[in-house]
Amino acid sequence: MSRAPSGGGLAFRRGVLPLCHTAAGVPARRRPAGTAPDVPGATGAQGPTLVARVHNGAMNAPNPAPALPQVVSAEEWQQARAELLAAEKELTRAQDRLAARRRRLPMTRFDNSYTFDTPSGPKSLLDLFEGRGELVVYQFMDNGPDHYCPGCTWFTNNVPVPALAALAETGVTWVTVSNMPLAQIESYKKQMGWTLPFVSSHGTSFAEDCGAGGGFLLSVFLRDGEDVYLTYSTTQRGVDRLVFTNHLLDHTPYGRREDWEDSPPGWPQHPTYG
Repeated sequence: MSRAPSGGGLAFRRGVLPLCHTAAGVPARRRPAGTAPDVPGATGAQGPTLVARVHNGAMNAPNPAPALPQVVSAEEWQQARAELLAAEKELTRAQDRLAARRRRLPMTRFDNSYTFDTPSGPKSLLDLFEGRGELVVYQFMDNGPDHYCPGCTWFTNNVPVPALAALAETGVTWVTVSNMPLAQIESYKKQMGWTLPFVSSHGTSFAEDCGAGGGFLLSVFLRDGEDVYLTYSTTQRGVDRLVFTNHLLDHTPYGRREDWEDSPPGWPQHPTYG
């Protein structure tokens, strides 16, 4: 048994690894052993296990040297790389086809009567568009006072704030929403050093109506004049694919160093949660 860093204070057991917990300690979702967690990489309010280990010095503690990739000639390496490149291109084409299907999804009218509490005063869902045509919302879990979802924290740590301006130039607005009261959000933003837009849906049915319930969700909305439509939503591994750090690590020899990954024997790995 191991304990998560401050922010959740919940013990995690290997084999059945919850992504996020409610304040009462009830897991929002569990996964069977040997499969990838829904959004790998988070263990506590301060970020992933790997980062926590670096900060507490565990990565510098004496450990057996990790195994190394096989050493081959330049010609053999180029051949292996060419074979992997062919697979990568096949995946890219599949992702392009999937993106084309997303662009052809129908949409459904969405209620615009919610009132969000924001640092600049109450706002409607339409107001959150800030005059643009599209809105992307990340629903950050509400785990109660002084309890913060480690997965949502890890995801938010990976939102590149400068990129939000580029999205805005394309006509897309980003906002993070949570059922946490605004005062709690503002306190946690200050603690984490976040500057991205973050508003409260406390007291509304917005999370439930989006389909997030008590969990986390990425939703995409489109406006047509005063009318708002839901066009797309995703959660679990669909959110994971947006996390910069995770996917950069996927390009390195040792990957995310998490125990759900299919890695060669001797590769450094640690529990995703713990």
